[in-house]
Amino acid sequence: MKVLPLVLVALAVPAFAAVRTQNAPAASAPKLTGFKAEFFMNLDEVEDKIMDLAESVPADRYSWRPTADVRSTSEVFMHVVGGNYFLATFLGVPAPKMNGDIEKKITKKADVIAELNRSFDHLRNAVNATADLEKPVKMFGNQTTQRGVLITMLSHLHEHLGQSVAYARMNGVVPPWSR
Repeated sequence: MKVLPLVLVALAVPAFAAVRTQNAPAASAPKLTGFKAEFFMNLDEVEDKIMDLAESVPADRYSWRPTADVRSTSEVFMHVVGGNYFLATFLGVPAPKMNGDIEKKITKKADVIAELNRSFDHLRNAVNATADLEKPVKMFGNQTTQRGVLITMLSHLHEHLGQSVAYARMNGVVPPWSR
């Protein structure tokens, strides 16, 4: 009868080990440092603000534009989408195939938000795949580096975040982070 407790212990140990392994934290990726870490910290902030604003603007205000000759609210957000896809091409990552003028075709709030999410994922994947920030790149007829492309990405995003804030405020929407 002394064998039974030993058998039970022998059977229980692997079960406890499996539970412990399942609850153990996953091995994390190496922590980014330097410019890429700073880039992603800034990207997180601007992406959160753009997404918060896109969610906060009422759907019926997505067709609003301050004057007839400028982009509507949805067109500004879709311009951000297009910029995210296009600027990643300078890192060697092709843009997904889009049919027609996405700024004019994708105008419904839910569709715009879905495309914003996809474009930010695409941008992140492109930057994550970038190994040599000093690699020369020709962008808009000028010589730069992949680091220069990343700076342009952030500049473009912040430019249109500011534009979107102005549009939102003109429509009585206070940016969530300003409340």
